[in-house]
Amino acid sequence: MRSIRSIFFSDVHLGCRYTHADALLQFLRGHEPEHLYLVGDILDGWRLKRGWYWTDTYTFLLRHIVGLMKRGTRVYYTPGNHDDFLRYYLHDLGSIQIADELVHVTADGRRLLVMHGDQFDTAVRHAPWLAHLGDTGYNLLLGLNVVFNGVRRRLGMDYWSLSAAVKRRVKQATNFISNFETLITQHAADRDCTGVVCGHIHTPRISRRGGIDYYNTGDWVESCTALVEYYDGTLELLHRPWHGPTERWSRWFPGEGRQRGELANVREVLESGGHNPATVAGGPGSNRELTPIPQG
Repeated sequence: MRSIRSIFFSDVHLGCRYTHADALLQFLRGHEPEHLYLVGDILDGWRLKRGWYWTDTYTFLLRHIVGLMKRGTRVYYTPGNHDDFLRYYLHDLGSIQIADELVHVTADGRRLLVMHGDQFDTAVRHAPWLAHLGDTGYNLLLGLNVVFNGVRRRLGMDYWSLSAAVKRRVKQATNFISNFETLITQHAADRDCTGVVCGHIHTPRISRRGGIDYYNTGDWVESCTALVEYYDGTLELLHRPWHGPTERWSRWFPGEGRQRGELANVREVLESGGHNPATVAGGPGSNRELTPIPQG
């Protein structure tokens, strides 16, 4: 794999029983980037408040990130709605630069706004009870997903995400995602940025809207995806398979795009088991590798 300059990931949800923190830890152990962006919802305060759930893997993951910092990686954190308590510590989390919005300058000089994105979720902003209700429903779906795919495995069938299928089939969810992308790219343009890196909606994607590049890092509950920047400024989504049969297969999703706005194919692979480029926006300064999702 090519050397990675920057890594962006979000929505790990430490505290949720269904997170794949082990997969993220294995990936991070294979790289020492210059810049590491934690794009919100790394901790799931909502879940932890309802009932404490913590494993050794979660601790190992946080320790590894601290180890990266000690070896020179610059770490940045932009909180989300599930770890919004960290917003009380903006700009003050030890050696980690923390802010609601950051600007990352790529190796080829482009300005990317980095933020979680919950600011553009109307339910989170104006109806928090509805957001919590939706979170409860989503976790129920994840639990059903485990049982459902356990039965499928016994029948010799491939993995199939029940929760992702529900999201794809609900028109309101589709409209929400489209509106989310439009609003956040407009906000990036207002910040004089050429692109935006975000999370929140658990839908990994690279596309272009209104001349602004849109990068969604996905999540580590289902998608297991991260956005990486190489030393030539190229950005790419990487997918770490954690479920399904051992054989590889490809599926092509229409409508995805490169950072230059060109159409691209997206492959999903299923198998077992010196200067600081970031400034605060609007202010001062298993051991398998991830599989790249092709850029066209």
